Amino acid sequence: MATDPTGSPKIAVAVPPLEALRTGEVHVWYVDLAVETETQRRLTAGLSEDERARAARFVFARDCRRFVVARSALRALLAEYLDVPAAALTFAYGPHGKPALDGNQAALGFNLSHSGEVAVVAMGWERALGIDVEQWRPLPDLAALAARSFAPRERAVLDALPASEQPAAFFRCWTRKEAFIKATGEGLAHPLDAFTVSLAPGEPARFLDIDGDPAALARWTLHELRSPAGYSGALVVEGPARAVSGHWWSAAGIRS
Repeated sequence: MATDPTGSPKIAVAVPPLEALRTGEVHVWYVDLAVETETQRRLTAGLSEDERARAARFVFARDCRRFVVARSALRALLAEYLDVPAAALTFAYGPHGKPALDGNQAALGFNLSHSGEVAVVAMGWERALGIDVEQWRPLPDLAALAARSFAPRERAVLDALPASEQPAAFFRCWTRKEAFIKATGEGLAHPLDAFTVSLAPGEPARFLDIDGDPAALARWTLHELRSPAGYSGALVVEGPARAVSGHWWSAAGIRS
């Protein structure tokens, strides 16, 4: 991933040309969800009727804004990669609610996640993808959450860490597990404690076990995202990814 001298990802407002996303590659886009009211109004107008209805159901204005910007970014990026107007995109939903493009657009796999003021979008041809980002926050019930959701091996690693390192390890583990159940499309129908991921500081992101099935373990690859400060993120890809590149999306890059 390209970075500026401070180590932060460079901001790119232009979407790479369609041919830049090659078979075996995955593009990850980071989206800044903090926009002015006028920009939010403009983005809302570009959403579908269903999406505008969903946005209107949010109780808090902050949550409505984040949804509008994240969904607008997703539409804009998909439209650029497919070289079609954003309004021409149609979506289908799996049995557990995972969205995908419909019809002849379905070859472009994608996934979206957002937390705090950051969203992430993953794109790749002809493959299942799952992505997750979480803003770090205090978790008084961290131990109870881990006991309910983590596999025994993950809990043992977490418990062995100094207390100061446990929150970061928790979010590393949580995003990796969330990215996987999003990639499979099963959501929480796939028990979080049925598979095991790495989470120790400095340990590469990888699956250690998936339902005791070696074939499943060989099928999926796990990547840690280079997330903004105060966030953790993970990407799960069906099959190996030859390259994973990161970019920043700006509302200024929208094409109608």
